[in-house]
Amino acid sequence: MLDGAAFIVGMVIGAGIFKTPSLVAAQCASAGGALLLWLAGGAISLVGALCYAELTSAYPHPGGDYHYLGRAYGTVPAFLFAWSRMTVIQTGSIAMQAFLIGDYASQVVRLGPLSSSLYAVAAVVLLTSINIIGIKQGTWTQKILTGAIVLGLVSVVALGLAAHPRGAPAPPVNPGTTASGLGMAMIFVLLTYGGWNEIAYLSSEVRKARKNMVRILLYGIGTVTAIYLAVNYTFLRTLGLAGTASSDAVAVEVMRGLLGGPGVTCMSLLVIFAVLSSMNGIIITGSRTNYALGRDFAPFAFLGRWNAGANTPVKALLFQGAASLALVLVGTGTRSGFATMVEYTAPVFWLFFLLVGISLFVLRRREGAIVRPFRVPLYPATPLVFCGVCLCMLYSSLVYTGRGGLIGVVVLLAGIPLLLLKKGRSKPFTA
Repeated sequence: MLDGAAFIVGMVIGAGIFKTPSLVAAQCASAGGALLLWLAGGAISLVGALCYAELTSAYPHPGGDYHYLGRAYGTVPAFLFAWSRMTVIQTGSIAMQAFLIGDYASQVVRLGPLSSSLYAVAAVVLLTSINIIGIKQGTWTQKILTGAIVLGLVSVVALGLAAHPRGAPAPPVNPGTTASGLGMAMIFVLLTYGGWNEIAYLSSEVRKARKNMVRILLYGIGTVTAIYLAVNYTFLRTLGLAGTASSDAVAVEVMRGLLGGPGVTCMSLLVIFAVLSSMNGIIITGSRTNYALGRDFAPFAFLGRWNAGANTPVKALLFQGAASLALVLVGTGTRSGFATMVEYTAPVFWLFFLLVGISLFVLRRREGAIVRPFRVPLYPATPLVFCGVCLCMLYSSLVYTGRGGLIGVVVLLAGIPLLLLKKGRSKPFTA
């Protein structure tokens, strides 16, 4: 259970908390309003976690969302979900995280004109290799990185609270854009909270999963919410609303004011640990989706082999690592393309998140006899709230990303021809 909670904290607390506070503050009229948005993000994540707690405790499976979608809707949605994770969402996220590590590591020690790419390649190879050795090594790496992140953020909070506030008065907010601004702020808030649902891919590997998955989700999200509130309060207290909103690197700005140059170096290292932690979690869960896909579809059968000694899908990890390195190679010449990747993954992500929420209703009706160690409280209101949030975020992400979102949809639909292959299905979907 401790491994699972640490996994959630490490997955969620990534580079986002060092970037999005300024974007959220820029859309708010007061510091209190900004903190309320971060609290709302935690509450929304908790609602989603309650839905996932029922699904993961009733259906522990390494396929996670892929398994729930397959049971609820059949082959096509499940395959397209796995396809999107394999081709865009997971591998693209790994590559983007790797480049972010390269950018910050180059601020400490630069390795020449290709410094960011070299660090990115090293990060992908290192973390993939650790997880190929075994799941124990992967989870220990996750706990060490998570511990470093939490310790670093607690240090930032302590230093910020001890310092004298130097905030400036907040700039006026245009009333005509407040509603859309708050909607935009929630996109960034929920993006920063994203990743807690990845624990579903480890549900079959958690001891006493039918009992412990609920605790893992609640403890993990509760810890993340408390950390986010403390960090944002520190930023706002130290720099003020206007200073936080105008900063491109708010955490670095705080540490520069508190400790000078050494503070900037320490913050760069903290960001690297945070990104490594998120990246390690993505590598672990992404390989499990590929493994589940390989178990059900013949063209990807080579991915559906589990290494009993390491207790991990080694070939799925190797394939994922190779695909991520290919994206790093492409990104070396077209770095702007990775910013676009962030945009076009969002609509696909919220689409499948919505479908998973709806699957709870479908499976309750269709498989009512299944033992459910945990049932969502206040059903059906709780999952309806979760589905409503997902629908709003899907709409917002499509409107915000525009053409980038359409590219993501095209990539998603590109997997349909594989379903048309008569021999493409190795066996009926394994419930």
